[in-house]
Amino acid sequence: MTRPEKAKQLFMSGYNCSQAVVGAFIDDFAIDFDTAMKLSSSFGGGMGRMREVCGAFTGAVMVLGLKFGNTIGSDREAKGKDYERVQLFAKRFKEELGSDTIICRELLGLSGPSDPDPAKRTKEYYQKRPCPETVAIASGLLGEFME
Repeated sequence: MTRPEKAKQLFMSGYNCSQAVVGAFIDDFAIDFDTAMKLSSSFGGGMGRMREVCGAFTGAVMVLGLKFGNTIGSDREAKGKDYERVQLFAKRFKEELGSDTIICRELLGLSGPSDPDPAKRTKEYYQKRPCPETVAIASGLLGEFME
């Protein structure tokens, strides 16, 4: 199974967008699945369902950090490379989505924060959400960055 397929499968299994992207890559790191799901769980719904930064994007940024992130607080050069990578990923992610935003509510065509209760995952839910495709796009693009 490809990483985009795995991310989509995880989302369709009930994980949020951030968890789906992180879960598609977690086998590459010395972190167990449950810990990875806990770490990424609050980023769903655009950060706690506030509809801010897209969870697929934040999940991808977490994976980039696991792969390339710096560990020395005073290393400005490493921080700069990290931030440059994230900005490039954001640019490419928006291009792949055909959008000029990484804001969840704008990607979903919503007006603002949502009730904190997660929506029921029904057939209708999946039909009106671009999220399964968005996590697949983020994971495919992330694969290019991981090389």
